[in-house]
Amino acid sequence: QAQLVESGGGVVQAGGSLRLSCVASGRTFSSQNMAWFRQAPGKQREFVATVSWSDDRTYYANSVKGRFTISRDNAKNTVYLQMNSLKPEDTAVYYCASRMGVGLYSGGYTTWGQGTQVTVSS
Repeated sequence: QAQLVESGGGVVQAGGSLRLSCVASGRTFSSQNMAWFRQAPGKQREFVATVSWSDDRTYYANSVKGRFTISRDNAKNTVYLQMNSLKPEDTAVYYCASRMGVGLYSGGYTTWGQGTQVTVSS
């Protein structure tokens, strides 16, 4: 069974940076589309970014475009989310997710990590 484990969350001041990591196991990582989602208190979980398995194309939510970068290292079974110019509204639990498919997807993910908390102070 596939497992995803996130790390790298923490507390940072507005304008700062964090890098989240997600290590995958139990399934062929290189054939999985990977994504990051987030859920703020009292809000629904929302899509943040995705990277395809076939050609490393990426797609971002408008709210993070230009500030966040998703990348993957298939040799390490790891996907990253580099977050720069963080804002208080980026505060949330960030989840890593995976799914099969060819293309870029903002939904339909079938495997989820446990989440890592990111708190941005003003």
